[in-house]
Amino acid sequence: MARPCFKLEKVHPDPVCGVDEAGCAPLAGPVVAAAVVLDRERFPRGIDDSKAIPAKAREAICAKLYKVARVGVGIATVEEIDRLNIYWARMLAMTRAVDALGFDPAMVLVDGNRTPKWERPSVAIVAGDAKCRSIAAASIVAKVTRDGMMADYAREHPGYGWETNQGYPTPEHRRALQALGPTPLHRRSFAPVRQWSTAAQVEQVALFPKQG
Repeated sequence: MARPCFKLEKVHPDPVCGVDEAGCAPLAGPVVAAAVVLDRERFPRGIDDSKAIPAKAREAICAKLYKVARVGVGIATVEEIDRLNIYWARMLAMTRAVDALGFDPAMVLVDGNRTPKWERPSVAIVAGDAKCRSIAAASIVAKVTRDGMMADYAREHPGYGWETNQGYPTPEHRRALQALGPTPLHRRSFAPVRQWSTAAQVEQVALFPKQG
């Protein structure tokens, strides 16, 4: 299978920035986006869609990207996800990632079918992390950053398995949510967490009915 290349970047003026995010589907934790501007003459080998790369290789490529590329990271918090919804939180994280570069790229290539509502030239590319090397690099930085955050959170909130499931709704995570209840890092607007909260309120009322 062909790996991402610079074909999509070459039709645009430099500097071209790739943007991708990690963490839209999890029940817990922030959504993290990254923006990466690659030097086409000096970049790490092995750049691919982050999901296609083993964890150790992802981490090694990410470390190299910080040495040879321009990198920006943007985060939308759990509170922002619940207030805005995950779609707009994703757009906010991507906007913050490009802002964090500290300069304006001539073109921004965004993974997905929509770009944020910003005043900068940009193109959305469906499955961009499998086609565009700059977007693939951004996917690596975003995933490595978020995975590291969730591993740290796992030490603060043991029992949910975030060090391995990163907050995704795996059977392990769902069982822990049912047994332990939600943490402050759980997204209350997501159905499994909302359903737990509703069930807990019903149980509370059953145990302690109002005295009339």
